[in-house]
Amino acid sequence: MHRLSEVGGRWPQMADRKRVEPRSYPLLQAPVYFTRSGFGWWWRKRRRIDPSVAGVRVLTDVAVERGDPLRVEVFLADGSSVACRVEVAWVEPLAYGGPARYEVGLDFTALLPGDRERLSLALGPAPA
Repeated sequence: MHRLSEVGGRWPQMADRKRVEPRSYPLLQAPVYFTRSGFGWWWRKRRRIDPSVAGVRVLTDVAVERGDPLRVEVFLADGSSVACRVEVAWVEPLAYGGPARYEVGLDFTALLPGDRERLSLALGPAPA
């Protein structure tokens, strides 16, 4: 299990510097833990679960690559957590000395309907 604020991992490739989609992703303002999912080619063929759910962005020191499938657990302020699956939509390196090494967009691929509302309490504003 990796903590999104850990230091380590590999550097993103140059192709990851541009966001895949122009949509805005709200910042997830809660502690997040993830593990890489081992589904390989099958997972990469999956589509996002709902086009109305834009996904979220997180700040991390752990390098991931666009298209990586992840299992994510988000720890909410009320002490509960939300477990879901996501795919890395884009990776953007941040400036040295910033809050983290990378800004990462995550698209939901498996999320229970009731968990959407619970996650909405931990979302900050989307970038302009």
